[in-house]
Amino acid sequence: MSNFINGLLRLRRGPWEMVATILIALGVFMLMQPFALWMYTYSFIVTLVGTVMFIIVSHFPE
Repeated sequence: MSNFINGLLRLRRGPWEMVATILIALGVFMLMQPFALWMYTYSFIVTLVGTVMFIIVSHFPE
């Protein structure tokens, strides 16, 4: 866990890509769930933020 946090603080690619991937998966889940309308409303924004974040952090050093 400390390696993960240390990687986030040092702007390393691996941990930030994991965060971006989790955001994309969360956005897709929010899009497909039938429970809460507010989750559906914000699903596109969450997916878009995760996608843009993934594109940006793919340029970070390993």
